[in-house]
Amino acid sequence: MERLYPQLIIDALTNVRYPGNGKNIVELGMVGDDIRIDGSKVSFSIVFQRSTDPFMKSLLKSAEAAIHTHISPEVEVTVNAQSAQPVVEKKPSLPGVKNIVGVSSGKGGVGKSTVASNLAVALAREGYKVGLLDADIFGPSVPKMFGLEDEPLFMHEVDGRQLIIPLERYGVKLLSIGFLVDKNAPVLWRGGMASNALKQLIDEADWGDLDYFLIDMPPGTSDIHLTLVQTLAMTGVVVVSTPQQVALADARKGIAMFTGEKVNVPVLGLVENMAWFTPEKHPDERYYIFGREGAVNLAREMGVKLLAQIPIVESICDGGDGGEPIAVKDSLTGMAFMHLAHEVIDAVDERNRELPPTVKVDVTKK
Repeated sequence: MERLYPQLIIDALTNVRYPGNGKNIVELGMVGDDIRIDGSKVSFSIVFQRSTDPFMKSLLKSAEAAIHTHISPEVEVTVNAQSAQPVVEKKPSLPGVKNIVGVSSGKGGVGKSTVASNLAVALAREGYKVGLLDADIFGPSVPKMFGLEDEPLFMHEVDGRQLIIPLERYGVKLLSIGFLVDKNAPVLWRGGMASNALKQLIDEADWGDLDYFLIDMPPGTSDIHLTLVQTLAMTGVVVVSTPQQVALADARKGIAMFTGEKVNVPVLGLVENMAWFTPEKHPDERYYIFGREGAVNLAREMGVKLLAQIPIVESICDGGDGGEPIAVKDSLTGMAFMHLAHEVIDAVDERNRELPPTVKVDVTKK
């Protein structure tokens, strides 16, 4: 093996390109100035603009592979990740809540609220304390999906404050603007009014201690999304899409919004809803009526996890309309939502295990 020196390392790293723009990490100024060489051992850092960069892990591994490929497989490589973005601690608005997970979609009509509701029920079935906030101010669905459209809300005093008592069903604490407005009338509010109403449902409610606080977010990208990420220290978001291209195009924008500098919230993964149609009497049959594996390919393209594929069966619609989410049953689709719950639990645990950006990530090859 030839003698190692810094320029040799830099030359090898010019073969590592950042996904999406085609430029290499040396050209982008991502290689740190801390290259260290000790015999056959090499260490250096890659500097990312955001601690939530979705390509962080893949680039670290690509940098290691570049050294082995273009210099020698005998080199012992330690690649460290650093963030150029300062860490800003958000004040917890919900101190009793362990994990705050948004459920979002790039467009309406993809079953986002169905996924959020059934995910909440599935997590509760696993023994977790769960809350679900319907943040879709202009199109609240949670009251109907849980059969609580006509239920009144009450308040009680907690530590000298009058707080809203969330309703509870199937082990899930629930709040929605739909509990406070006429279900047959449109909500004609400007953005500021909607954001203020949402803050009240978060800050002026007695959510108590929760393992998971799920937020059914409005479809698309709006100031309500900014309100949520500015109000809450979110653990991450789950993005819901259907397989067809028009939905995937909007899902791609949604993922870009959350990973962008203004929002900067980790994407835990992608859910492909309506992945195929399965007749309940013929559970082994699959009909790909909206296209096949579109979200699977998008997840691969964007470098995010595919958390689950949820099939269409008639009972999903019947359950939502009848106020009984399908996840309460051990049916084919109910088990699909239980699988989604397990994947979300794992993704949240992985996120919580991640080191802060000021701590270097060692991917040393042994």
